[in-house]
Amino acid sequence: MAALLSKDEFRTALQDAIKGREAKNASFSQAWADGKLKRHHFARWAENHYHYVGPFADYLGYIYANTPDENTFAKDFLLQNMYEEELADIRHTDLLIRFAEACGTTRAQIEDPNSMNAVTRGLQAWCYAMAMREHFVVATAALVVGLESQVPSIYKKQIVPLREVYGFTEDEIEFFSLHITSDEVHGERGYQIVLDNATTPELQQRCLQFVRWGAEMRFAYTKALYDTYVAPDEDGLAPVSAGTEGWGSV
Repeated sequence: MAALLSKDEFRTALQDAIKGREAKNASFSQAWADGKLKRHHFARWAENHYHYVGPFADYLGYIYANTPDENTFAKDFLLQNMYEEELADIRHTDLLIRFAEACGTTRAQIEDPNSMNAVTRGLQAWCYAMAMREHFVVATAALVVGLESQVPSIYKKQIVPLREVYGFTEDEIEFFSLHITSDEVHGERGYQIVLDNATTPELQQRCLQFVRWGAEMRFAYTKALYDTYVAPDEDGLAPVSAGTEGWGSV
């Protein structure tokens, strides 16, 4: 039976559970960073991403309902995170839709569940299952540590080519710049909730398992975007040069 880890040991183990499974290294992310994508690839990404992150406040709401009332730090974090997603200056999904429309797709197409591929449907269902069924600390580990904490490292890698290679305006890519900042805070607070509340060896090991699975799910989701939408175009795919018209048609 595993021993109870110290907080320092446990944090290191949580970080190690993500290593080697980072979505920033999946094929779609790499093609994005290398300037190899075209406008219709970004449109397909946004259509899928909407159905993964669009319900994020719903996932958090289920975790909130399962969190004991005395755990005010966790409940306050979940409420704040839900507020930022849905009720702050602009809804995060509206920023995503703004980017998607700049890529040539429409709100109706983005919101249509038929726009998801099968792997995205699986990721969305997994998030709902974690939020509804698991102990609140395990669900926080899965969704906030395993998934959300990766966002800054993914978007930091992607936002530079969005500006310098693909030619998007700052207004069009606000979704990315906002999440680089906000999800650094969310990820750290998620770590603290898990470190403070996984107080048995069994809970720690279950958190580690679900962080590992969460990272694997996000990697698989990102890879599937490449396999589904980019690989069929691969023969004619070449890097987009900065300042050139390299988009292709939607």
